[in-house]
Amino acid sequence: MAWLETLNTETPEEGFELAIKLSRMGVKYTQPDPEIRDELRRVYEKDADSLTAASHVVAVHFQTIAQANKFWK
Repeated sequence: MAWLETLNTETPEEGFELAIKLSRMGVKYTQPDPEIRDELRRVYEKDADSLTAASHVVAVHFQTIAQANKFWK
């Protein structure tokens, strides 16, 4: 069963939560080893540039989801 069945959400808040999920899944697919992900997180969680980059990825996903939902009009 696929984990992503649709980009449609009822509200912008649900859309934002989906954007976060997409971002996290991207990291999981890129680095499938949970121990390595945990190790890397200890490095980037204190790096402002890394956190800004992560926020940017979420924003790009949210923009896509908003368009798929016709901006919830």
